[in-house]
Amino acid sequence: MTRPLVLDAFLPYRLSVAANAVSTRISNAYRKQFGLKVAEWRLIAILAETGNQTPLMLGERTRMDKISVSRAAAALIARGFLIAENNPQDGRSHLLSLTETGVILYDEIAPLALATEAQLFSELTRKERGTLDKLLRKVETAAY
Repeated sequence: MTRPLVLDAFLPYRLSVAANAVSTRISNAYRKQFGLKVAEWRLIAILAETGNQTPLMLGERTRMDKISVSRAAAALIARGFLIAENNPQDGRSHLLSLTETGVILYDEIAPLALATEAQLFSELTRKERGTLDKLLRKVETAAY
């Protein structure tokens, strides 16, 4: 007989719950103040870090589906935070990038996100944070 599935002991469930809790905690800071959804913030953060990206590249980086990326990008374009330009390397796609307003928004939100992260993980030692990071990277690699 196999052991029963108990969600509180099922690591994939626990990871999902923890990720959602952390994401919700951080997103509360920018949702209330800036009116952004989690997916929208993720696109802004990635574009600030990497520069121009196609929607496909953003989907691969965030592990968000095509529709979620498209909706988030459309909302950010409508609010003036992103622009879409033709991709000179592929006429079928476009490149998304931050506008100057989008960069200013990122510069306001990033410190809030970092402060919330520091608060969330303040009970962990530097070594524990390093171990957690290493273990999460192993799980991500195994999952893909």
